[in-house]
Amino acid sequence: MNRKTALHAEHVAAGAKMVAFAGWDMPLNYGSQVEEHHAVRNGAGVFDVSHMTVVDIAGPGARGFLRRLLAGDVERLAEVGRALYTTLLNETGGIVDDLIAYRMRQGYRLVVNAATRDKVLDWLRTRVTGEVTVAERDMAILAVQGPEAIACCESVGVLRAAVLPARFNAVTAGNRTIARTGYTGEDGLEIMLPNEEAPALWRGLLGAGVHPAGLAARDTLRLEAGLNLYGQDMDESVSPLAANLGWTVHWNPQERDFIGRRALERERSAGVATKLTGLALTVRGVMRPGQRVVTEAGEGAVTSGLFSPTLGYSIALARLPAEASQAADVLIRDKPLPARIVRPPFVRRGHAE
Repeated sequence: MNRKTALHAEHVAAGAKMVAFAGWDMPLNYGSQVEEHHAVRNGAGVFDVSHMTVVDIAGPGARGFLRRLLAGDVERLAEVGRALYTTLLNETGGIVDDLIAYRMRQGYRLVVNAATRDKVLDWLRTRVTGEVTVAERDMAILAVQGPEAIACCESVGVLRAAVLPARFNAVTAGNRTIARTGYTGEDGLEIMLPNEEAPALWRGLLGAGVHPAGLAARDTLRLEAGLNLYGQDMDESVSPLAANLGWTVHWNPQERDFIGRRALERERSAGVATKLTGLALTVRGVMRPGQRVVTEAGEGAVTSGLFSPTLGYSIALARLPAEASQAADVLIRDKPLPARIVRPPFVRRGHAE
């Protein structure tokens, strides 16, 4: 049986179409994913992302433990509240998961993908050495996103006991952690709070004019923002260098021997054979995952593809030969359709790049 978030009854009351996702009952949409998409781009939308896994890493050895496990260096989180987007790698440099690490008053907090929960918890717990604790937290998470998101959150008192954090930072107010992060390419907050407090906050946000949004709109928004989806655009067979995530790897100091480092160094030295890049279809049609892509440098495949509500045409992420540039053909129903090879993001703060 699928798990239910603390907001399940609220979703049903709002008319959500519920679907199974990563072992959870989650809202796909509330009637129109396009309306939800535009609400986030032009106003404010709220997502229930309580299916994400919250893990607290504490103890005297927490910093050294994460410096060994993560490709990004938590040493750079010099102040409480700072956040770091990075990857957890296997020994061959493949991505076990992508996650956000926060510096907390006591240790660190990781927010992990729902679909990778079991393997990540096992990965962490079986690699603990020294004085380190790994504790999963049962919390609700509401993501309020869009150009009006901050104002709406302020209107319902989310920030009453806290100062608005800078982007990619978080503040703790009582039993809530309020992070200025998101998965849409818009400004906004991700609020981690006790399950029992989530329904009242949800209702307050909807009363303030925030539009409920489901998984479908979350996917169109994240792809327009050029953000990867684990399991489609990357997995344990793909390194961050081949997933357009090389910027998340901290090579210095050189003596930090994080898991996967030697494999990445070999790949970097030999030259990365493929790249994850963007495609924009120049004719009518919709790109979908798995479709073949033909370029002058060789073939590749679409990893994520859909119709962009903001742009009015189909966009995609595709794994292509590293030398591919400018033009490609995407095979849709065995018919080659022309596309431009572009560098994501496709949309930034509601406008075409």
